[in-house]
Amino acid sequence: MKKYKFQIFIFWLIFSIGILSMFGVFYLASIGKFGEMPDFRQLENPKTNFASEIVSSDNQILGKYYFNDNRTPVDYDEINPETVNALIATEDERFYSHPGIDLKATIRAIVFLNTRGGASTISQQLARQLFVGVRSRNIFQAIGQKIKEWVIAVELEKQYTKEEIITMYLNIYDFGYYGDGIKSASNIYFSKEPIDLKVEESAMLIGMLQNSSLYDPIRRPEITKKRRDLVLMQMEKNGFLNSKQKDSIQNIPLELNYTPQSHRQGLATYFRSYLRGFMKDWTNNNLKNDGTKYNLYVDGLKIYTTINSKMQKYAEEAVVQHMKNLQKEFFIQNDTVSSAPFTDLEEDEEDLIMKRAMRRSERWRKAKLSGKTNDEIEELFFEPKNMTVFSWDGDIDTLMTPMDSIRYYKHFLRAGMMSMNPKNGHVKAWVGGINYRNFQYDHVMLSKRQIGSTFKPFLYATAIDQLKLSPCDMLPDLIHCIEPYKYGNPEPWCPTNSSDKYGGVRTLSNALANSKNTISAQLIDKVGPRPVADLARNLGVSSNIPNVPAIALGTPDLSVYEMVGAYGAFANKGIYVKPIMVTKIEDKNGTIIYQSKPETRDVLSEESSYVTLKLLEGVTKFGSGARLRHNIPEDERNYVYNNVVTGYPYKFQNAIAGKTGTTQNQSDGWFIGMVPNLVTGVWVGGEDRSVHFKDIAFGQGATMSLPIWGLFMNKCYEDEELSISKEDFDEPESLSIELDCSKILPDESESDESDINDLLGIGS
Repeated sequence: MKKYKFQIFIFWLIFSIGILSMFGVFYLASIGKFGEMPDFRQLENPKTNFASEIVSSDNQILGKYYFNDNRTPVDYDEINPETVNALIATEDERFYSHPGIDLKATIRAIVFLNTRGGASTISQQLARQLFVGVRSRNIFQAIGQKIKEWVIAVELEKQYTKEEIITMYLNIYDFGYYGDGIKSASNIYFSKEPIDLKVEESAMLIGMLQNSSLYDPIRRPEITKKRRDLVLMQMEKNGFLNSKQKDSIQNIPLELNYTPQSHRQGLATYFRSYLRGFMKDWTNNNLKNDGTKYNLYVDGLKIYTTINSKMQKYAEEAVVQHMKNLQKEFFIQNDTVSSAPFTDLEEDEEDLIMKRAMRRSERWRKAKLSGKTNDEIEELFFEPKNMTVFSWDGDIDTLMTPMDSIRYYKHFLRAGMMSMNPKNGHVKAWVGGINYRNFQYDHVMLSKRQIGSTFKPFLYATAIDQLKLSPCDMLPDLIHCIEPYKYGNPEPWCPTNSSDKYGGVRTLSNALANSKNTISAQLIDKVGPRPVADLARNLGVSSNIPNVPAIALGTPDLSVYEMVGAYGAFANKGIYVKPIMVTKIEDKNGTIIYQSKPETRDVLSEESSYVTLKLLEGVTKFGSGARLRHNIPEDERNYVYNNVVTGYPYKFQNAIAGKTGTTQNQSDGWFIGMVPNLVTGVWVGGEDRSVHFKDIAFGQGATMSLPIWGLFMNKCYEDEELSISKEDFDEPESLSIELDCSKILPDESESDESDINDLLGIGS
């Protein structure tokens, strides 16, 4: 024994030195000798970027705002247990029994040089993701990083429960395609929440943890399935599946429901673009408690909106369905027109429009930044290039010059639509255009276009409120001139009817239903333009409305947003409620940091607003909106012209108040329709006013815009959960204005049918 005494001493000396060295290495690592270590506060609150979510009123995610991290955290109880089982079986079999470092796996990895599996625990992998970063290729730096992982993993185990570590790890991993975290990945690859994942879906995502670029189910489905099946084998080995279950699930192919999430795709893209501006203003004016600004893209805010996801979907579908058909007809009518899509323009005016569009383009901006002169850039716009252009039947790969592509895109008619509950101002749907990826300008809030006869209800409401006029009151259908300078007009103002037909008398109901300009001229002369403009301003219109008689015909340029908000007061007993899009905002901890407050004001008496509504009901009963009431036989349900569908069956029987609007040369088509708990406005027109239909048949608001309203409302009524009203508008308890025109009918023996029709307001 004595002869081995020295060898034993050397053994224990080396062993002791090894142990001390190991403790020394860990100590040096803990004090930052191998690189900066996170302090206690960082371990308590590890910094992670979280995407901000946009939540609909029916609790659906409309979209997110993020830079590179599309990450939305979930709690442990929101993760399917099968996902947790797959994670432990594949990545860390002894997860629940080790303190952050698996000594058995570590020794095995050292002895067998990692050929029998890695030694990194889930805690170590989390430490690397949060604080260490990508493994260095330098062997000495890599060893230092590994030691840091061990130290941080142990600290994480002290700081958090096992469930919290699993949750943090699954929340932080990048699954590719902006799938940052298990929630985003579940949504993107399977269009479902993490709690709803099937076993095979959980296994696929856990398999991607080894290398999401290599195991990419979109580009490499074969090897991704093999990796998924390996995870299932591990689940069987660890008792989470039996052999029969494993074999059955392995026979299931990869079944993806790939739903990419980007700022230009998904539901409510135009609304989300508006909301980005709203949030920019809000974050500039509302700071955190520490005085710093909220960051929309990394702070994980939850923005609760008034948008209803179903109604938004129905609105977008209605716009696409009608605009696709309308565009076909527009292309047909312009097929042989050399100046298409422009109408009635001189050549120099056309060139000016095209050059302005060229200089506003992204291609021009990039070329300018590269240092090219204007002449050099212009030459580029006349060189043919391979490009992909939008069409209603799918993108088209083609060869054309950038200048030709500008002209091509100007052919497309645009649309704007907004729907709002007039009782509380909650905006339920917002469609700012026909396709956000290709046409990003918002035609709800930003675009302001001439509104035509949709302005006339403000005139009629003013006359009713001031003069107590009744829908049954009659005025002559004759050209009426307002003398020069009476209201600031330098010359006599004598508007004519669009039909150029006159004669007889008309009730106010008939005059508004058929947009008779002669009657509007007489009313504006009676009340003056200033009270009409003041009423519109009190109804939330912030755009310029000049105090001139011509506003009676709808000459101002207003937005869909302004018009829908203003019309809402008619359906809300004369009370204007400013449209609301955001109800509250929460920070990533669920603390409410913003709560909306309704802005309301009494503008019209309940009686005046109700009488105006009855006038607008006449528009949909026997005026320009009467096609909403058509009961067309099954085999005759579509108006067809040039083999293009231009009309649709509606057959509405309930109370609908509305107004069409058509501007000069058919440049703008409007329809605003109301039921007691929903007001919806639609505009359709070209990007430029010179892009329009040649005739009134297709260019009027009843053809361009009203069908979108009808299609949308049909879809809403079919969805009974939405509870869209089919009731009559609430009548005031007492009315001093007569609404029953039958009481003033002349004796039938002394009047012919046309006289009675005129008095009743049912003329053509």
